[in-house]
Amino acid sequence: MATEPIVSIRGLRKRFGDNEVLKGIDFEVARGEVVAIIGKSGSGKSTLLRCINGLEAFQQGDLQVDGQPLKHGNAAAMRALRQHVGMIFQSFNLFPHLSVGRNVMLAPTLVKQRNGDAAAVQARKLLERVGLAEKFDAWPDQLSGGQQQRVAIARALAMEPSVMLCDEITSALDPELVGEVLRVVETLADEGMTLLMVTHEMGFARKVSDRVVFMHAGRIHEMGPPEQLFGAPQTPELRQFLSALH
Repeated sequence: MATEPIVSIRGLRKRFGDNEVLKGIDFEVARGEVVAIIGKSGSGKSTLLRCINGLEAFQQGDLQVDGQPLKHGNAAAMRALRQHVGMIFQSFNLFPHLSVGRNVMLAPTLVKQRNGDAAAVQARKLLERVGLAEKFDAWPDQLSGGQQQRVAIARALAMEPSVMLCDEITSALDPELVGEVLRVVETLADEGMTLLMVTHEMGFARKVSDRVVFMHAGRIHEMGPPEQLFGAPQTPELRQFLSALH
């Protein structure tokens, strides 16, 4: 018996002025699936993620996450949707005036009305999960970029999302810090988290994803298991994209 997809996108179109950046996206993600989204800059990858968590309004199509339809203009529906979707950005966006622990506790106490003690216990557990148990009382500016990004992952996990979106989460990091962040993401994948990742890390995409989506000029150009997309690309655009990486 097939389960309902956790993310369902139909006929999604998004314009910025006259520039149509998503040209009719149809796409489903199964619960527990890890999907890597690859493609050149400007192909619409990040915009697609920002539509899924409601940061960008789209002009046409429909989008559901975990059975919640995305309805811009309906604040309650948007709040409900965002409780299902975690997002990690290129820039870590930690609150500099809050300690690491408080950064992780903030959303559960505000949005889920979790009491402070329960939120602190949860935050300590999550920091332990990302390998930063000892940083609860540290300040963001005392951490390396890789550590800050791992705190951002813990903060996203604190809302217990059904789906985690990762937008180029290693692109702002020094090369030697990339591995520590990707290891945490790989652990989440192994634990069965539904992950949608826009990434330039092709080796990582090949290793952890169940499916790779190649976007080109605002459309899904090719999609399939990593060994198929990387091993036997079907279109000249994907072949060119992959050869340009080496």
